[in-house]
Amino acid sequence: MFDLEKAIAAWRRPYEHNRAFAEEDIEELEDSLRDRVAALVEAGLPEEAAFREARRRMGTYGTAEAEYRKVYWGKLRRRRELLSEFTWRFSMLKNYLKIAVRNLLRQTGYSFVNIAGLTVGLACCLLILLYIQHERSYDRFHEKADRIHRVVTTIEVEGRPQQTANSGGPVGPTMKETFPEVLQATRLFAANFLIQHGDQSFQESRAFYADSTLFDIFTLPMLQGNPETALAPPFTAVLSASGAEKYFGDENPVGQTLIADRTHPFTITGVVEDLPSHSHFDFDLLVSMETLEVLRPSRDDDWPLIGFFTYVLLPDSYDAAMLAAALPDFAERHTRERMTPFNATLQLDLEPLTDIYLHSTLLGQIGPTGSFVNLYVFAAVAAFLLLIAIVNFMNLATARSAMRAREVGVRKAVGARWQSLVILFLTEAALLTSVAMGSALLMAWATAPLLESLMGVPLPYALRLAPGPLALLLLATLVVSVLAGSYPAFVLTRFQPTDVLRGTFARSAHGVALRKGLVIFQFFISIALIAGTAIVYTQLGYLQDQRLGFEQEHMLVVDFGFDADVQRRNETIKRQMEAHPAVISVSVSGNIPGRFLGLVGMLLESLQGTMQTVNMNLFRVDFDFMRQYGLNIVAGRSFSQDFPSDSTDALIVNEAAVKAFGYPSAEAALGKRFEWIGRQGEIIGVISDFNYRSLHSPVEPLALWIEPSFFSFLTLKVQADDLMHTIPDLEQRWKQLVPDRPFNYTFLDATLAVQYQAEQRFGKLFGAFAALAILVACLGLFGLATFMAEQRMKEIGIRKVMGASVRSLITLLSKDFIRLVFIAFCLAVPLTYIGIQYWLESFAYRTAISWEPFLASGLAAMLIALLTVGYRAYRAAAANPVKALRYE
Repeated sequence: MFDLEKAIAAWRRPYEHNRAFAEEDIEELEDSLRDRVAALVEAGLPEEAAFREARRRMGTYGTAEAEYRKVYWGKLRRRRELLSEFTWRFSMLKNYLKIAVRNLLRQTGYSFVNIAGLTVGLACCLLILLYIQHERSYDRFHEKADRIHRVVTTIEVEGRPQQTANSGGPVGPTMKETFPEVLQATRLFAANFLIQHGDQSFQESRAFYADSTLFDIFTLPMLQGNPETALAPPFTAVLSASGAEKYFGDENPVGQTLIADRTHPFTITGVVEDLPSHSHFDFDLLVSMETLEVLRPSRDDDWPLIGFFTYVLLPDSYDAAMLAAALPDFAERHTRERMTPFNATLQLDLEPLTDIYLHSTLLGQIGPTGSFVNLYVFAAVAAFLLLIAIVNFMNLATARSAMRAREVGVRKAVGARWQSLVILFLTEAALLTSVAMGSALLMAWATAPLLESLMGVPLPYALRLAPGPLALLLLATLVVSVLAGSYPAFVLTRFQPTDVLRGTFARSAHGVALRKGLVIFQFFISIALIAGTAIVYTQLGYLQDQRLGFEQEHMLVVDFGFDADVQRRNETIKRQMEAHPAVISVSVSGNIPGRFLGLVGMLLESLQGTMQTVNMNLFRVDFDFMRQYGLNIVAGRSFSQDFPSDSTDALIVNEAAVKAFGYPSAEAALGKRFEWIGRQGEIIGVISDFNYRSLHSPVEPLALWIEPSFFSFLTLKVQADDLMHTIPDLEQRWKQLVPDRPFNYTFLDATLAVQYQAEQRFGKLFGAFAALAILVACLGLFGLATFMAEQRMKEIGIRKVMGASVRSLITLLSKDFIRLVFIAFCLAVPLTYIGIQYWLESFAYRTAISWEPFLASGLAAMLIALLTVGYRAYRAAAANPVKALRYE
């Protein structure tokens, strides 16, 4: 009896043993066979006859296999054709690379100039981008950086607001209790300890009191200890890795004790990794905030006593503006009772952690701050450098266009397609750019230490090996290749072969306009950079030469960290130090010019006799301070030991205070009463304004009074004759008087200079990169001069045969540049003026922008152009006229 399934299985067997057939092919054939059998059975045929007829109609196994192999080999042929086309294209690309290498080797001077220009431009651009990346990376290493905000304070008295980065002690804990969106809050309070370990003493100024929640907000990896308990108990401390090495060397510091200020033992409970250089605060020692509570218990009404740095952690994707909108009412509820009697208000706001370094302009910063304006300037310089390098490439490509034009014409005449010529020129540009990029990486690596010394910050070398920056470098290489090779690739190859072979393309209006535009652009950048550099250095010189209103030369300042023992014996120590023959005078004070001042609010008598609340900066001084610093009395008198009451109820203010608080003259302020923290008295004198802060800020109201319990600085005016021996003698005398405190000294002028360190670095970097940009621009001008000389070789030869002198020919070739320089000068002056004026606005005291730097920059650009072009023009004018006439 016939079995259909067995018959189909026998039919399948040859196909299953043939590798030419896939399983899905066999299944498809079987489905087709079953359908045919079913149709024939339905038509009336027996099942066996229907199977045979269906198999016949489908064809034999050999026929099906042949058909399949036909399809299979057809696919294979197509694959081979694709492989052949790929091989052909690869061979063409290989040929293009070979032609590019030959052209570069044949034109060694062109290749060197082009690669050198691109190398310098790319290297400088890379270094500037690394610097910008470092500046923008501040505090972003914290895992929760986008959710951390600093609480800042604005105190407004009589319509005069003062903004500071500090806040009151209760602010952080109260915000945590009041607002559910504040997930965590922490505080830092700057401290200055005398640390003793064994027989060694250190004055630790890189220290803070810190809440134990610090580790919940900031990313501070613990090397030793438990972050949850490290700063919880009082009189416990955590060291940084460098601090642990400083105090304990190779010993395990955990569990050991440091003595602070001769009396307080701190138990070390942990060690954390050193913070990266791109952190807005840094420390060697953290002491638990509970210790400060024991030493100086806080009160609920301490809100106006700002001095803490408070940070809050908000939920992910939470809009901080919603919390900031609720802070005015929150601050008013807690400060109204304290502030209203003084006609003052206290407001709170939030500042993103990632904005602190570059964008914060508040008083009382916890560490150094940068300038986003300077970053914009450097970014513009980097872009200009790269653009000039690309323009340089295009100019040199233009200079060689007459030679390459014949090549283009011949290639197009023999059938070369426009696309293949584009690929050829882009391949050359890519090869040259790749070599320049490799050279730029080597140059950046070699010059990075020099740049680090200029900037004072380490460059992130590791970033260059990360996938992101590497991909960015590859993308930059591709973009520069396309931009730099765009002229020969997309312009020269568009001309008709007959025009190219005749050379008429060189005289087209498009080509002339392009070349003039490139020259004007290069002169524009050169003039702007020269003028900008001159004005930057003029401003820096102006800051250095500015009269500050006090003595700053040869002033040696010893910081004794508010040491109570020194404060008690300050008169004795002064007399002993003043006895040294090289010491002219000595004073002790709580503040010195250049150090941040505490802002205080006090009651001051107005002209109408009422007590008004005012905000003033405060200097705690001794009787000799004004004489020591050469401050000038304009009304009244100075502090004097002839008046014992001066040490308790006398105040001296500056002229800025007189103007700010409504007194018509300095004499009118004399005798006005004041009240502050339980002390009452009157103004006994008015001094001339002096710049006790950076020249970035105007002189603000200042008060001087005597308060020995807040003294921290010993200032000695010394003779400059023999400082090599004077300083060791003074240190020895200090050790005899204060044996357990280090002799930490600086010179006042050095302290003041630190305030302008960022500007000094900016000036050096700006000048260096401007010089490199001008150098690269000169290479571009040389390329354009070469182009002009090549295009006018026949004219030069005819003129020379007719008797033209070399000087007249040089003038002929150079005069067009004078017009281009003038156009660039007219464009550069107003735009540079606007940019420099914007930069100068960050200084309260700034030099006037005069016309001399712009005129000098224009003349310098003219001289640079004439020297660059003149050399090539002289070479062309001095050449043999026979060769010139045989040109082409």
